[in-house]
Amino acid sequence: MHTLLFTAFLLAAVKWGDWKNWRNYYPTFLFFLVGDLLYQFLLYNKSMWLFQPSFDHRYLPNHTIIALVKMVIRYWATVLIFLGRFPDGKVKKALWISLWVFIYISIECLALKTGLMTHHNGWNIFWSLYFDIVIFVVLYVHYKNPLLAWILSFMNLLFLWNIFGLSLDILK
Repeated sequence: MHTLLFTAFLLAAVKWGDWKNWRNYYPTFLFFLVGDLLYQFLLYNKSMWLFQPSFDHRYLPNHTIIALVKMVIRYWATVLIFLGRFPDGKVKKALWISLWVFIYISIECLALKTGLMTHHNGWNIFWSLYFDIVIFVVLYVHYKNPLLAWILSFMNLLFLWNIFGLSLDILK
């Protein structure tokens, strides 16, 4: 199932991605990637969500491999399409962000329903919705103002760290 989703994102990137300007989006892709890598590293012993293998378990055998492939394929496709087709006008921008939040939360609902993903340690679909909103707002902010995006991300990290009662003793 993960393979089908990754393939769909690849095909969408080929069809709708702004490949001519990929260099402009590359820093934001790296920002997106670093954010997920930071989550994987910091919360290694206390994951909020885990990906489960499906029929494609031979080459996507565990959470780590699935997450890494997701970072490379899904995030790159997302950035190419999301930023490459970002509209002008406040209402259109809000609708575009909302569409992407809807896409991501729908995928997560499907993954939860089919057992391809599980939530842990107090995380739930409402936190995922909040997180998806933050992701897409901050991706756009990063594209326009990277320093502000880093500040907002750090503030969000501190907020979630405190909300979920995490402490430094969970770190290696």
